[in-house]
Amino acid sequence: MARTSTRRWSQHVTDTSDALDLKEGVFRQTDPKKIARSLKASAEHSERRKSDPYRSAMSMLTFYINRAGHQLESRQRKHLEDAKDELRALYDKPAARKTKKSERPR
Repeated sequence: MARTSTRRWSQHVTDTSDALDLKEGVFRQTDPKKIARSLKASAEHSERRKSDPYRSAMSMLTFYINRAGHQLESRQRKHLEDAKDELRALYDKPAARKTKKSERPR
């Protein structure tokens, strides 16, 4: 049983984050704008977060994408990556730099 609990630590973090109270199922939504708005609302209403709302929301989104890894369907990964762009737009942050695959370090 200890093995199962250590495998699901990221789910535990997502469910019990000290920084944000997330709306249930936020990462399963398919509309990037809804995902971003929900994360923004959660971040702005939280009194426990340790950094600014934008950073808290983006960190939680990135954490979820990274922890889901290869188990995340490509379509849902695309929705979540698009939600990052929507979150940047909501906070008037510059768009992420896009690099060509040939320019990425190996």
